[in-house]
Amino acid sequence: MTNGITRWEYATIPLIVHATKAILDQWGSDGWELVQVVTGPDGNGLVAYLKRPLS
Repeated sequence: MTNGITRWEYATIPLIVHATKAILDQWGSDGWELVQVVTGPDGNGLVAYLKRPLS
């Protein structure tokens, strides 16, 4: 944290419907916070947006 401002890093990951919980649990255990899930760019599947504070 610099001057009271949190700096973030971001990740986007494809979600496999039958493994969504396992995927999100793994990223969560690495310190990532789920921000949003949206439909993938091709209109199929899902994409998760995550963030975590920079170390």
